[in-house]
Amino acid sequence: MNILVTGGAGFIGSQIVDGLIESGHKVIVLDNLSSGSRKNVSPKATFIEGDIRHAETISSIFAAYPIDIVNHHAAQIDVRKSVSDPIADAEINIIGSLHLLEAAKTHGVKRFVFASTGGAIYGEQKYFPADEEHPQQPISPYGITKRSVELYLEYFRIVHKLAYTVFRYTNVYGPRQDPKGEAGVVSIFANAMLEHKAATIFGTGEQTRDYVFVGDVVRAHLLLLDKASGSAIYNVSTGQETSVNELHTILSALITDGKASPLYANARKGELDRSSCSNSKIFQDLGWQPQVQLREGLTRTVAYFSEK
Repeated sequence: MNILVTGGAGFIGSQIVDGLIESGHKVIVLDNLSSGSRKNVSPKATFIEGDIRHAETISSIFAAYPIDIVNHHAAQIDVRKSVSDPIADAEINIIGSLHLLEAAKTHGVKRFVFASTGGAIYGEQKYFPADEEHPQQPISPYGITKRSVELYLEYFRIVHKLAYTVFRYTNVYGPRQDPKGEAGVVSIFANAMLEHKAATIFGTGEQTRDYVFVGDVVRAHLLLLDKASGSAIYNVSTGQETSVNELHTILSALITDGKASPLYANARKGELDRSSCSNSKIFQDLGWQPQVQLREGLTRTVAYFSEK
């Protein structure tokens, strides 16, 4: 199949591109390289530098290539940036997505795959782990934009018969994650320790997240191509809570023999206290479950950054 991957030069998107190509698919990558890197893109993919906010760019791609599936990962992903500039966040995450949906409708795309968020979309959870039916009460503009696109997808399904799959990721980590950005605590902590610097923990460090390895995320996308039918929303998660303090302790043990101590700073607006998501639905429908345990995934991630 011909698959358009937006954000395909980024941390997650580029590894999905690799998996799709290895499975025999033809891949077109669209990325503006604001956070992704050209060197992440497989030479076997067709690369187009462009922005999803530009309708003309989107139209020209769909006119030039017979696209079967849109795999949409291009986004503004930083919760804190969404708080400081919600307009820019909405322009990228909502308007950019609508450009793609309109083109997909016009050109008869078979399926629209959307990378959403598991943590931010549920807000402060009422129960743990959250399943897909948990109330969606995001407390950040980032979470609001992701939920908005999910609602637009349902509209396009009902009115325009466009099938979709939403993957609500929890905290994805692994090789290629940008340690210089503000999102991605694993890469930020690992990079600080490798540079013999103290990592900063915002708040008490007792806030929890559900960390899922990027290789497991790629497997979810490959299973989807073989098993998807109809439209659905799935958490891509482990169902396990790990505190930021625990994460720091594991990374410190792997990198510094436990000698690294964190700095603590004030908690930041828009951040959740606890987060974990159930993966029962995706296991039932697609047969997916995480295979890489946290310590193993962190070991692989540290090895990647150590070799850079």
